[in-house]
Amino acid sequence: MAKRILTTNPKADGFRMPGEYEPQEKVWMIWPQRPDNWRDGGKPAQAAFAEVAKAISRFTPMNVVVSQQQYQNCRRQLPPEISVYEMSNNDAWVRDCGPTFLVNDAGELRAADWDFNAWGGLVDGLYFPWDQDDLVAQKICEIEKVDSYPTPGFVLEGGSIHVDGEGTVLTTEMCLLSEGRNPHLSREEIETYLCDYLNCEKVLWLGDGIDPEETNGHVDDVACFVRPGEVACLYTEDENSPFYAAAQDAYKRLTEMTDAKGRQLKVHKLCCPVENVTIKGEFAIDYVEGTLPREDGDICIASYMNFLITNGGVIAPQYGDVNDALALEQIQGMFPDKEVVGVNTVEVVYGGGNIHCITQQQPKV
Repeated sequence: MAKRILTTNPKADGFRMPGEYEPQEKVWMIWPQRPDNWRDGGKPAQAAFAEVAKAISRFTPMNVVVSQQQYQNCRRQLPPEISVYEMSNNDAWVRDCGPTFLVNDAGELRAADWDFNAWGGLVDGLYFPWDQDDLVAQKICEIEKVDSYPTPGFVLEGGSIHVDGEGTVLTTEMCLLSEGRNPHLSREEIETYLCDYLNCEKVLWLGDGIDPEETNGHVDDVACFVRPGEVACLYTEDENSPFYAAAQDAYKRLTEMTDAKGRQLKVHKLCCPVENVTIKGEFAIDYVEGTLPREDGDICIASYMNFLITNGGVIAPQYGDVNDALALEQIQGMFPDKEVVGVNTVEVVYGGGNIHCITQQQPKV
C-alpha cells in the first residue's frame, strides 16, 4: 500500500518520537561522495562510513542509500547483510534530511518529514542546491510504506533535537532561533511545532552549540538523553578548549532543569578530546561555488557526544586522542547494559559531522 502524506499532526493522532534508547528495527545511512566536502574524492570518508555501518550492524540491521554513480562501489565495500538502495542525494547527513520516525501505542509507524535547507538556506547554508536531500525523507518513507507528516514552511534537522520519549525535547537556541531556519516564527511558535510533531509537552533550551559555522549549534554534539530523567553533557574544565564556554553553560542549565514529568535531571559528564582535531595543510577538496570551503587550521567539531544508541550497543567516535579511552569508559558508565564500540571518525569530522549526524534510527513497533 502506498504511503499517505498526512495533513494532521502526530500529537493529534497519538504518535510520538521514541527515545533513541528504545528498541530499533533498523538504522539508515547515506553513502558520502561529494568531492567539494569529502577530501580525496570521498574515499577516506567512505572507509570511515563503512566501519560505522559495520559496527552498527552487529546490533541492528543497516540500510545504506547511495547515488547511482556510487552504487557498485558502495555495495562492494559493505558486507552482504547491509542493504543498499540507490537514491539521489546531495550529501550524506541522513540524521538531518531523513525522516524522524514516530510510533503509537497500537504498534504503528509514521514519520515527520521536516523541511530541509542545508542548515540555513540562502542565509548561511553549507551547500546549494539541497533539493535531493529534501526528498530523502519522503523516499525512505516510500520504501518503508510509512505515512508521513510534512512540515511546509518549518525547517528542522534531526540533529538539532533529542527526546526522552516521555514528553521532553532537548534543543539549542543557537540553532532553532537562527536566521536561516524559521525567522518568521517566534520562540513560542517553534515550541508548538516541536511539541505537535514530536508529541512533547516540554522543550528544554540549551544556549549555544559547539559548531556555529556548520549546523548553527546542533544539540547532538553537546547533550542527549541516555534514559528518561538522565542526560549526558559534554564537559571540560580546560578554558583553552574551543568547546569550554558552550559545555559549561549547557552543564549548568541541565543541572537546573526538570523534564516533562517533573523529574530533576541527572547529568552525566562526558569529556572532550585533549587535542583539537584540525584541518592540516593541503586538503584535496574540489572548489564549488556555494559550498563552505575547508581551510588549513580550521578546528573541527570533534565531540565524543555525537554517538548513536542502538539496541544492545552504543557506537561512539574516536579520534586517536589521549581521552579516547576515557570517553568510552564514561559512555559505558552511562549504559551499563550495552556494549560500547569506538570507531575512528576523524574523516567524518573533516566533513563536518559525526556518527549521530550520519545515522537515523527506525524504531521497532
